[in-house]
Amino acid sequence: MKVVSQGVRKKDAMSLVTGKPVYTDDIAPGSCLIVKLLRSPHAHALVEAIDAEKARKIPGIECVLTYQEVPQSRFTTAGQSYPEASPYDRLILDRRLRCVGDPVAIVAGSDEKTVNKALESIKVKYEVLEPLIDFREAKDHKIVVHPENDYRTLLPVGADNQRNLCASKQFEYGSVEEEFKRCAHIIEQTYRTKANQQTMMETFRTFATMDAYGRLNVTTSTQVPFHARRILANALQIPKSKIRVIKPRIGGGFGAKQSIVSELYPAVVTWMTGKPAKMVYTRQESFAAGRPRHESEIKIRLGADENGMIQAIHMDSLWNAGAYGDHGPTTVGLSGNKSMTVYGQAKAYKFDYNVVYTNTLGGGAFRSYGAAQGFFALESAVNELADQLGMDPMILRMKNMLCEGQVGNLMQAYDNVESLSSCQLDRCLAKVKEMIGWYEKYPSREMGDHKVRAVGCAVALQGSGIAKLDLGAVEIRLNDDGFYTLIIGSTDMGTGCDTILSQIAAEALQCDYDSVIVQGVDTDLSPYDKGSYASSTTYVTGMAVVKTCEALKKKIMAEGARLLGRSADAVGFDGQKVYTMTGDQSITLKDIANNSLLGWNHYLTASESHSSPISPPPFMAGAVEIELDKLTGKVDIVDFAAAIDCGTVINPNLARVQAEGGIVQGIGMALFEEALFSPKGRLYNDSFLKYKIPTRLDVGNIRVAFESSYEPTGPFGAKSIGEVVINTSCPAIAHAIHNATQAYFRELPITGEKILMGMLRKDEA
Repeated sequence: MKVVSQGVRKKDAMSLVTGKPVYTDDIAPGSCLIVKLLRSPHAHALVEAIDAEKARKIPGIECVLTYQEVPQSRFTTAGQSYPEASPYDRLILDRRLRCVGDPVAIVAGSDEKTVNKALESIKVKYEVLEPLIDFREAKDHKIVVHPENDYRTLLPVGADNQRNLCASKQFEYGSVEEEFKRCAHIIEQTYRTKANQQTMMETFRTFATMDAYGRLNVTTSTQVPFHARRILANALQIPKSKIRVIKPRIGGGFGAKQSIVSELYPAVVTWMTGKPAKMVYTRQESFAAGRPRHESEIKIRLGADENGMIQAIHMDSLWNAGAYGDHGPTTVGLSGNKSMTVYGQAKAYKFDYNVVYTNTLGGGAFRSYGAAQGFFALESAVNELADQLGMDPMILRMKNMLCEGQVGNLMQAYDNVESLSSCQLDRCLAKVKEMIGWYEKYPSREMGDHKVRAVGCAVALQGSGIAKLDLGAVEIRLNDDGFYTLIIGSTDMGTGCDTILSQIAAEALQCDYDSVIVQGVDTDLSPYDKGSYASSTTYVTGMAVVKTCEALKKKIMAEGARLLGRSADAVGFDGQKVYTMTGDQSITLKDIANNSLLGWNHYLTASESHSSPISPPPFMAGAVEIELDKLTGKVDIVDFAAAIDCGTVINPNLARVQAEGGIVQGIGMALFEEALFSPKGRLYNDSFLKYKIPTRLDVGNIRVAFESSYEPTGPFGAKSIGEVVINTSCPAIAHAIHNATQAYFRELPITGEKILMGMLRKDEA
């Protein structure tokens, strides 16, 4: 292959590194009204009265909107395919306030100083209610977060708002209780993770205008332009045909922008006033009013026979939806159905979950979408099982995990997969064992001066899109002089999908990479794509590119044959020209392209869509070496080795960056990051001064290897890589800390204080 598997430069690289104005706030009109929100200081309250007349009279204030002036139809801000699994539990502005930071009023004015003055002049009388903060007490609690009668769900997700249930379900394959009776070894433990912030560089931001046709144009930093159009239409109660959504370059998302966060407020201002409006979240707002990873408590029962063969797995996940149910019913599912699938040869599985409402900041999507919580719990339990068995945890995994050609019971149950056609997890595990020097370093080594070095390991998988649901479409046009325009609906949020899809198109069309120009997302012009999430773009939209290129090649050959006076089956195409099989005639692509724009000739364009009945998983093995100071509990990452099977690697440079970034985010989740709330529901750590994310000094040496397989259902054999790369960091680090201290740590983040207290309890025991 000439273009695929090459580390070509990103299409937008030079614009980004030279600071060109490509982001939402860069291109917003200077005439935009500035939009800000008056936010609730209370976690649970009713608005008894609101007086905004003084604010409305301030010179430069265009409008002040309260719940009395905006549509009152419930919707979800979760960017998901319709019908959404997330409940319709929000209003643009609501009289009932369910968390600190809930919007009370929308203010739009000529400049920020004027708007801030107006915000200060609004008088609100609140009936302060008792908040429900602890999600472990939320189910059937006397405090009901969503008592409204117009609460509704479009899918049967087990929601019951009167019981504070956003979602609930039970799934069982085989009989776990019967299998546990026959198990020689059983691990039964509870693992906890905290809410984590995505901390993307570009905060939430949107501007809105009205066009010459009376339509609302919304330009926004979003991962889901087409879903955003639907959500805005639902919230504003206007037809989707009245809304156009445009996505410029995005400064990161990591799932945060799979929800509609800033879009609603400038959109409603512009729709009601007819004037351009802009909203840019501050960093504090992005922390305190974003959509962090859901807090979880996961109970594990894991049973194996005397030889270490896993027989039964039972996972019970409790999820904190927070004040609203965005992504709650769907993220929780991955905590079980992804993690347990790695050990798909077990005889029985059970997965129970409840997602509950509380008066804390509502959760949302974050890279790996619930699987990170599940893998921390299950992989930690597997490491504990290895300890109980007195077995090397690498060997235990080799005995139990999926291999190519197999199909696990869970894969068959979830995706109806007949055979695992691409899986190099065994090679990945062998590779990281070699990379980290496992036999020389396992489990730990005393280094002197109260320091100990230890290693830990974990394996993981994810998916490649959502089977039977995700759809991507593209259009490719042949332009004059023989270059191509690739028009896509998928969202490049910094990951490089514009580049990846261009590489796939260039390979399929047998042309140079630079001969493919790519256009980003505009819901008026782009073919439909569900957006960038669920690790779907390369696999799903990439196959739409392949299919579209094949359709266009047929048209090029037919047009070339017509111009040569031959039948279509008598010619071939080599990317540069259409030629007769006899070799006596040919016509260049440039001539075909230029002729296609003249007279009776044919303008050549093609569009195809793709969806997949399966979601082939990428696989990853991770091993970490840490150095732990027994006097302080401080953990330093010395080395992280990762081996990944993502099928054919389309762009090694971008794949490596994806892997390194995911590993670093996992290190943050393992050691530093947690959203901390006061007893009254206020977020304590709402800035980078208070919320610690890892810097380059915290992540040690990260090394990534690829153990490629070939996925026959993917473009040139490719699968996904975006999310699987975060899933091994937490369990591997927790395992290494155990090997260094002989104490178990089952709650994230594992801070120095927790390590010291854990060692103290172990010594006392």
